[in-house]
Amino acid sequence: MTDDKPEVERDEDNTDVDANPKLIDLSSDAKKAAKDADQDASKDAEATAADTDDGDATDDDDALDAGIDTADLAEVAAALDQVAADAEAESTEPSLEEQLAERTNDLQRLGAEYANYRRRTQAEREQVIENAKAQVVMRFLPIVDDFGLAEQHGDLAEGPMKAFHDKFMNVLDGLKLQAFGDPGDEFDAETYEAVQDMSTGDTKTVGTVLRKGYKLNGRLLRTAMVIIADPPADSESESDES
Repeated sequence: MTDDKPEVERDEDNTDVDANPKLIDLSSDAKKAAKDADQDASKDAEATAADTDDGDATDDDDALDAGIDTADLAEVAAALDQVAADAEAESTEPSLEEQLAERTNDLQRLGAEYANYRRRTQAEREQVIENAKAQVVMRFLPIVDDFGLAEQHGDLAEGPMKAFHDKFMNVLDGLKLQAFGDPGDEFDAETYEAVQDMSTGDTKTVGTVLRKGYKLNGRLLRTAMVIIADPPADSESESDES
């Protein structure tokens, strides 16, 4: 009897599983439901991933648009400004013919200015030379006056003094020294210095010459010192007849 009882128990266990087919169906339904849940979860995950990718793509597009709006557009605007500036520079730049004409005018103007400069400096140089000559000759005029007085007294008729006088006056003549102021000359207040006026009429002439006047190359060096007198009678009669 002891040996038969366990066999009955094993039969009862087998009888429970085999005797309940609903349990087997429930187990299959659970597995199927779990599988469907896994599939749905996979689909949801894929959809979420797709949405995330679309969002990232949209964000990338927005970032690209933002980059174009700032850096790229600024670069394009700068390039356009440079092109416009270059075009304006090319349009305002003179042609080769215009540049050649301008340079020719500059050279002509420079040549004219240089010619004027040479003439001006030459005139100034000549003026300096004339001033120096005048200062030297002015120092010789007292000697010339002494020679004139000696000639009036007959001291220069002959001898070595006459030879020296002649050579000295030849040098002054070479410098174009000219004496003026003789009795009977018409009185000119610019070149004559009147010490005394003894004339009675409107016409005034040189009566007595106290000191000769001199001009160097047409330039007045010293006025003549004279006494004014009436014209000679012969000069008055000739002027009345005319």
